[in-house]
Order: sequence, then structure tokens, then C-alpha cells
Amino acid sequence: MKENTGFARIYPWIAVLLLWVVALLNYMDRQMLSTMREAMQIDISELESAVNFGRLMAIFLWIYGCISPFAGAVADRISRKWLIVASLGVWSTVTLLMGHCTTFNQIYWLRAVMGISEALYIPAALSLIADYFTGSARSLAIGIHMTGLYIGQAVGGFGARLAETFSWQQTFRWFGIIGVLYAVVLVFALRDKVRSREEETEKLSVGKESVWKSFALVFSNVAFWIILFFFASVSLPGWATKNWLPTLFSESLGIPMSQAGPVSTITIAASSFLGVLLGGSLSDRWVKKNLRGRIYTSSIGMALMIPALIFIGVGHGMAAAVCAGLCFGVGYGMVDTNNMPILCQFVPARNRATAYGLMNMTGVFMGAVITKMLGKWADQGNLGLGFALMATVVTVALLLQLLVLKPSSDDRK
Repeated sequence: MKENTGFARIYPWIAVLLLWVVALLNYMDRQMLSTMREAMQIDISELESAVNFGRLMAIFLWIYGCISPFAGAVADRISRKWLIVASLGVWSTVTLLMGHCTTFNQIYWLRAVMGISEALYIPAALSLIADYFTGSARSLAIGIHMTGLYIGQAVGGFGARLAETFSWQQTFRWFGIIGVLYAVVLVFALRDKVRSREEETEKLSVGKESVWKSFALVFSNVAFWIILFFFASVSLPGWATKNWLPTLFSESLGIPMSQAGPVSTITIAASSFLGVLLGGSLSDRWVKKNLRGRIYTSSIGMALMIPALIFIGVGHGMAAAVCAGLCFGVGYGMVDTNNMPILCQFVPARNRATAYGLMNMTGVFMGAVITKMLGKWADQGNLGLGFALMATVVTVALLLQLLVLKPSSDDRK
């Protein structure tokens, strides 16, 4: 009995580690394609066109964004374990099949299916972790999980090197096989949170509601609109750094892309990793003394991002660029690790996955908008100014968050 009780106490952390690997695979499998264009266009001539390659990247983002709210609604209604297993299994199978593609259309439609299957993962995983950690470690647990996304993005960046060493087909096949095998591991190792009779009754009642009613309940919550706004505001520079920071560093520092790419991605990834750990532990301690502790921690992160964006945009010199990048990454990580915990303070458990799905959709669409907008500014020679201007949006979000969000509980029922 003692052994079972001890295992029950540590299992939430085991679940976080199991999901950490899934998070890594989630970002790695989607990121690999962006680095392997050069190798793939030898066999698939359509990829020589930047327009066609852009279509491949866009179909994933638009479908991922559109599916996200419904993915969250599904996660509020069925077993999150089996949703996560199915999601991983499908996108890993897609990755495996991409290694057998011979035409552009095959890759295009597989990329669309990947957008659907990957969208199912994040709302289900974060709501499951939030349910496991109803006490003081919620932000840290979610932060540790989020680092899997950062590491996966970094590992996916080595796709071109793997394609050169082996082939792009073999790279897709092997990572697809790894994901399928890991989905089998999760069948036996991952568990849904055991619910009380009251919670089970609540979930059954949610299952009888229409999806549209769940959306209406979430949107009728004023606090959710503020959370959605600051999530969208932080998503703008988040996507901007992923898609345009290497270009900005290359232009402003006068260095080749082969140097600017690693400098920007490693700087942001490493500092974001530090930020989630710092922000998670600080938030979990602060909320014990003050219910607004998670909001204050997130606000500190946003406050760090504001000067960082200005210096990234208008600063000069390698030292200034790296320091600004480090400051931005730490701040972004502190915000990222507290998004779901703050949501838990205002949205009841029955609708959290739905709410996060709506947030995920908004974040992705903001990414699509800012990526296109910065492309126009880059053509006009104003890419740095675009980064600096994003600090204004983050400032407004910071003020709204501090002025409006006043939780009455750390775990809204």
C-alpha cells in the first residue's frame, strides 16, 4: 500500500517526463521540413520554388490554427491519454510516410494531416498536467514540459545535417518510426488523472454540451479576453524571433546566415529554457503568499521582453544583440510557463482545454500575420523597426494584465 501511495505521489512527474518527449517530437517533426528544402528539391523539383515551399509551411499553420479550438473541445470531452497517443501516432506515421513521397502533392496533403494531428496534442497535454498539479508545482511542471518544445525545435534544426549524412527520406522515416514506437510506450505508461465521482459527473455533463456552447461559456468570461490578448501579444514577437531573427542578426551585424542562424536560435532557446525554470519555480512560490503571484511573474517576463525587443530592433554589435536575445528569451520563458496556470485561475477545469485551444489558434494566426508583415518591412529595410514596434503591443498587454486580472482562486472550479 505504501509503495502504491509513493508511486501515486511521484507519477505526476513521471507523466510530465513522458509528455516532455512527446513535446520534443511534436516540434521536431514539424521543424525538420523547414531545414531540408535544399536536399528535397533535388528529388522534388517543385520545391525549388519559394512559393511552393511557402505553401507547404502555410498549409500546416492554417490547418493547425483552425483545428486547435476543436482539439481543445475534444480534449475536454474524451480521454486525454488516448487523444495524446492517437495524435502522436498519426503525426509520426505522417512523418514516416513523408520519407516515401515522390511528388509535391503527396507532401502537401501529408503536411495538412500533420497540422490536424499535432493540433490535438497541446491542449490535451497541458490540461492533463494542470489536473495532475493542483498544488504548488503547476507552473514548474508546465514549464518543464514546455522545454521539450524548445529542445524539439532545436533538434529539428539539424534536419539538413542529417539529410546530408543519410538522406532526407531516411531522416523522415527514422524519426517517424521513433514516434510510432513511443506511442506504443505511452499506451502502457501514460495514465489519465483519476477523477473523483463529482469530477466524473462534471465531465459527463460537458460531453453532453455542444462544442459551440463550450465556446460561448469561455468567451463570456471577461478575464479570458484579457488572457487571450496578452497571449496573442506575446505570440507576435515569439513567432517573429523564430522566423525573422536570423535574418535581422545577419543584416544588422553584417555576418553570414550560417553564423546568424545558430547565434539567434541558440541564444533564444537556451535563455527560454532558463526562463521557464525560473518563472515556474518563482510563480509556484509566489502564489502561496499572493494569488496574483503567477500574474506578477508573467508580468516580470513581459517587462523583460519590452526593452529586449527595442534593443534587438535598433541595437548594434554582437554583444548587444546576444544580451537582448538572452533577455527576451528569459522573459518569454517566464510568460510561457505561466499561461496555462493563469488560465486555471479564471477558467474551470471542464473548459480549460477548449480555452487553451482558442488561445493556441490565436497565437498561430498572429504568427502568420506578423511573419508576412515583417517580410514586407524587411523588403523596405525596416525589419529592425518592426521588432522595436512590437514592444508597444507587449506594453499594452502588460498593463491590462496587471490592472484587470484579479483571481479569487488558484484553481477555479
